[in-house]
Amino acid sequence: MDETKLYIFWCNFMDWLWQRTESFPKTCRYTLSNRIDNLSLDILEGIVEATYSSKERKVVILREMNLKLEKMRVILRIAFQRKHLHSQSFSYASAQLQEAGRMVGGWLKNREES
Repeated sequence: MDETKLYIFWCNFMDWLWQRTESFPKTCRYTLSNRIDNLSLDILEGIVEATYSSKERKVVILREMNLKLEKMRVILRIAFQRKHLHSQSFSYASAQLQEAGRMVGGWLKNREES
């Protein structure tokens, strides 16, 4: 797994995602949009940390990243249900999260087998 590919992928997705959360109404800016932004940063930090960690620590971090991706899916679904995300945006975000999950999963599988 090329860690740089995941890093670039996630940075591009974060840029797109933050453009969406910036337009959330003030009523949920400190709840949903803040949580989405913070989770995306947590995942980015996980990518960086996993890149520079030992094999054992890397596996733990990658599993945590998978959990954070799942949390992000749930929160984005809530944002969609509350009509803060359009259908197309939600579909795109879901596809991007699925791809990020595949990338993290591939990286994790590679580390567990070696």
